[in-house]
Amino acid sequence: MFIRSMSETDVTTVVELAVDVFGPFHEGSFRPAVGEEIFANQDAGWWQEYAEQIPCLHAPEEHKHVAVAEIDGRIGGFVAWTVVPAARNGEITHVAVSAASRRTGVGTALCEHAFAQLKQAGAEVVTIGTGGDDFHAPARDLYASLGCTPFPVVTYYRRL
Repeated sequence: MFIRSMSETDVTTVVELAVDVFGPFHEGSFRPAVGEEIFANQDAGWWQEYAEQIPCLHAPEEHKHVAVAEIDGRIGGFVAWTVVPAARNGEITHVAVSAASRRTGVGTALCEHAFAQLKQAGAEVVTIGTGGDDFHAPARDLYASLGCTPFPVVTYYRRL
């Protein structure tokens, strides 16, 4: 496994990976939980949001970074983070690992890479969020194994 910065030629693959990894959350977890009306309002174009959002996640001049894990010539995962040097903190905004690369240490390696880069940029604290639903249980396990401390947050949705 080789971890490197995302390049322009990686963007399409990273978007496809995000759609593959997070699609089951949007369609199989969030949609059934909130119902069709709220889903249509909040999340109906989720795959397009990834296509628009991911190219903007890597802007080093704005302290935004994306790294990919290259495994046997293919991208097996990615991590995105931002850092606020003046506040000495950062945030990991995305972690995604392909189904074929899960449970092989890719997620751990990507997070550790981001932690090291954040520390090098002057961050002393990093935040990383995830959902409390069943879909996100592996992410919660990963972050706990990395020494992260959870703080519960609950978001409620209601149709008006």
